[in-house]
Amino acid sequence: MQVIEARRIRVAVAGASGYAGGEVLRLAVGHPNLEIGALTAHANAGARLGGVHPHLRTLANRVLEPTTPEVLAGHDVVVLALPHGASGEIAAQLPDDVLVLDLGADHRLIDPEAWQQFYGSEWMGVWPYGMPELICSTSHAVRRGRDLLVGVKRIAVPGCNVTAVTLGLQPGIAEGVIEQSDLVAVLVNGYSGAGKGLKAHLLAAEGLGAAAPYAVGGTHRHIPEITQNLQIAAGADAEPVTISFTPTLVPMSRGILATATGRLTRYWLDRLAADTSPGQADTRAAIRQVWCDAYADELFVQVLPEGQWPSTAMTLGANTALIQVVVDTAAGRIVTVTAIDNLVKGTAGAAIQSLNIALGLPETTGLTTEGIAP
Repeated sequence: MQVIEARRIRVAVAGASGYAGGEVLRLAVGHPNLEIGALTAHANAGARLGGVHPHLRTLANRVLEPTTPEVLAGHDVVVLALPHGASGEIAAQLPDDVLVLDLGADHRLIDPEAWQQFYGSEWMGVWPYGMPELICSTSHAVRRGRDLLVGVKRIAVPGCNVTAVTLGLQPGIAEGVIEQSDLVAVLVNGYSGAGKGLKAHLLAAEGLGAAAPYAVGGTHRHIPEITQNLQIAAGADAEPVTISFTPTLVPMSRGILATATGRLTRYWLDRLAADTSPGQADTRAAIRQVWCDAYADELFVQVLPEGQWPSTAMTLGANTALIQVVVDTAAGRIVTVTAIDNLVKGTAGAAIQSLNIALGLPETTGLTTEGIAP
């Protein structure tokens, strides 16, 4: 670690012309230890970065190179901001001593059958998972996901929807507050999560003034990743996790607001039923405290004060997940609402946070909890 800390860390970004790659670059420019090396693209190879990311002024004159292992070689870190299914082949040709962070899904899933079902291509194996705050109940030796990232050379960065839902529900799953077989999540999503591809339903004429669900009925590719995370939080011997997951595009460029609910377990239902009206407040406070305790030491995941609800605007530009949790007594359910910037905490910020841990840097280096308002 002393060798890396004593010199600048040279980073290459593949897929630099996309939204995720551009956000990695925005954060990397402000990171005191990172030096930006090769920038690559596919269709935009040969163009200047300023033509596709005009907001990145200090890098505007950099020319995008083709995405090949030869161009990416010779760096300390390689970030793969490539479409799903495109990272595995490139990563397999990179040296073992290079830290590679995959922002796509190629190395997230443990189960090859789940990968085949939802992605339909060859499974490329699983890498250490880049969610430092993930609660790990499957191992007595590992408390949080960050414990698995120290010193590694391969990291699979989580999906953005996955991050919002996992952070909202995992404390209740890990502590037996909610039933893992009765989970529901409905999300509103900014259009940047769909990437830069030219598709009719992503045009302003179609999207402005409209909210549109997509991948409804258990078809969204993030579902197996969500259930995988929550199963890790529940423990190896827990009953299988199932979730109904429905994302909705709304006319904003960034952000995810995830409303995720779960039915209270019998123990907590009985406590609520046995309480008098004043006593219910105490029980509800005890349930809420589970979330507060889970994130008490997490800088980038914060439970808001009672009565304050998260909004996507509160997290824009920040590596922050803001959470509120309440008990719906009549329905016997927990309701969590989580806001993140899908391009920061949901993607690029998670990559930088995980990079810091892997290289022995302070976890917060180059990242902020301060949002952009109004």
